[in-house]
Amino acid sequence: MSRDLLFEIGLEEVPARFVRGAIDQLEDRLVKWLDSVRVTHGEVLAYATPRRLAVIIKDVIEKQEDVEEEVKGPSRKIALDDSGNWSKAALGFARSQGVDPEQFTFKELGGVEYIYATKSSKGIQTSEVLADGLLQVLHAMTFPKFMRWASYDLKFVRPIRWIVAMFGSDVVDIEIAGVKSGNVSRGHRFLGSDTTISEPSAYAEALREQHVIVDIEERRALIVSQIEALAAKKNWTIAIKEDLLEEVLFLVETPTVLYGSFEASFLDIPQDVLITSMREHQRYFPVLDENSKLLPYFVAVRNGGAESLDVIARGNEKVLRARLSDAKFFYEEDQKLQIKDALSKLESIVFQEEIGTVGDKVRRIRKIADTLAAKLQVSADQVELVSRAADICKFDLVTQMVYEFPELQGVMGEDYALRAGERPEVAKAVFEHYQPRSASDTVPASVVGSIVSIADKIDTIVGCFSIGIIPTGSQDPYALRRQAAGIVQIALDHRLPITLDEIFEIGIEIHENMRVMKRSKDDIHKDLQEFFALRVKKLLSETMRYDVVDAVISAGYDDIVSVVNRGTALTNTVETAAEFKTTVDSFNRVGNLAAKASNASVTEEVFVEAGERTLYEAWSSTAQAYREALAARDAEKALSIAAEWREPITSFFDSVMVMAEDEAIRANRLGLLASIDKDLKSFADFSKLVW
Repeated sequence: MSRDLLFEIGLEEVPARFVRGAIDQLEDRLVKWLDSVRVTHGEVLAYATPRRLAVIIKDVIEKQEDVEEEVKGPSRKIALDDSGNWSKAALGFARSQGVDPEQFTFKELGGVEYIYATKSSKGIQTSEVLADGLLQVLHAMTFPKFMRWASYDLKFVRPIRWIVAMFGSDVVDIEIAGVKSGNVSRGHRFLGSDTTISEPSAYAEALREQHVIVDIEERRALIVSQIEALAAKKNWTIAIKEDLLEEVLFLVETPTVLYGSFEASFLDIPQDVLITSMREHQRYFPVLDENSKLLPYFVAVRNGGAESLDVIARGNEKVLRARLSDAKFFYEEDQKLQIKDALSKLESIVFQEEIGTVGDKVRRIRKIADTLAAKLQVSADQVELVSRAADICKFDLVTQMVYEFPELQGVMGEDYALRAGERPEVAKAVFEHYQPRSASDTVPASVVGSIVSIADKIDTIVGCFSIGIIPTGSQDPYALRRQAAGIVQIALDHRLPITLDEIFEIGIEIHENMRVMKRSKDDIHKDLQEFFALRVKKLLSETMRYDVVDAVISAGYDDIVSVVNRGTALTNTVETAAEFKTTVDSFNRVGNLAAKASNASVTEEVFVEAGERTLYEAWSSTAQAYREALAARDAEKALSIAAEWREPITSFFDSVMVMAEDEAIRANRLGLLASIDKDLKSFADFSKLVW
């Protein structure tokens, strides 16, 4: 026999950004609790709106499963004393398991006999444990921010106003913060009323009648379908940004799409400003034409029905007009600010109290960028562009528009730089140096933007590491992981001829020359290597097997392009060449014996057997081409050359006794293997491959 379980927590409106995490957590905790108390169940349905978190678990059995468990105790030697009586250890084990020592059995495990206790536990009625379980789940929930209300000790995301807890048609009696559970839920705040839930399966439909669509995906589909229908009717393109859709989804219980307009004169403001103002402040979807140009319209989602939409639209238009008027004012006022005056204001903005002001940061970015440009041997014109872009890359931080909309940093910088007469390449680099802003963002398209971006990011990372700010767990207040990943991605996408170590050294040297660091250069460098190793490993893991990643990382990850190329070449060979396992086996045999070598020197005159001469000639005649291919990042060619060594290696082991009695011959043979192994390990540690 089984029944459905319904648990709904009714709340004051929860911030939209918290709802998804909250319902996922409630679902996960409920399921894990049921599993922990041996209550099997069927499908799990999760529902959420701004005012409720609800989970329905179908086919919950009415009685816990009986269980019989065998527990291993001490070994026979410890369990029995010299007289054959139970020792204190055995008696203590019996007490801890709630069994009589006479119930012990002996079983052999790994050649040793142990005592075992068999515990039997009879299942009890599910209804008897539900109340405590639901309270445990509720108390255990965590949120980014908590609230207390009235005089209650309970902390929750928002005040709890009602609880529905039902096992089948029966109410599960619980009380928390003065709220007793029942079978009555609440409908839409303005359109609905209280409704009695007869049983869990009737929950969604009962609330639908009260103008609440509790199914998250149904609500999402309804919003999208209404937007698409409006776009088709008006011949518009309505830009549906996923994170905005997610937010709107948890702002409404009954979604109705509507549209409004604003004065075309506002279109003189940059499009990004208008779109940001609509999205961030008003949660509106912008309307575009077929060329992705903004039109003077917006789309909003109302939490209610289709009545009086014209009145709602006019109200939204009035609010948006005020917002856009502010944006227009900020934009026009910013035009009066000279770049040199903006830069002087950066001296009073603290970036980090131990690292200095934003003005200090800009000077370091300039020096790092200049050094990187010289290292990369870019043209003289690009060097000039890099210097200017680095000098002004942060000037828009003091503008009114960026103060109002921080997400427009760089966007406004590019626009204002162009209006101030800066070269287009410099203006573009001011925008690009923030890229990639997220894991899904693109890297800078230009070399100038890429250099300034790397300079900015490595300055922040080195600065933080120099004062002991190193991300641990989920703590990363300066987004250092994202910035490190950005450096890695830029170096890869532009195939920059520079290593991570060179970037580290440049950043550390500039910081050392321009400010007092609290930690030693060596410690900072070591931490940077470990930190970036994880970023490179994560990048490789997105497209490669874990064993391939481990193999190529072991050979070095300093050159991003090289390690990616080596990983790609190895992946392609492992997955397509059936005989490659034999090749890897031969490489690993070389590595196993090479470990016994005292050095990697080899003397041709000491060779005695034909097999060792053949191997030496096969390796030495192609080793230089192999190393040059690796240096040129041509991993496919390097691996192809190495694969040609397989047969002479196999013949060598078949015909030559490596560990010869003559010490000189033995050392020479081991030296030959060590030399080959050194070359192989510059590509990958093949022993890490899993077959």
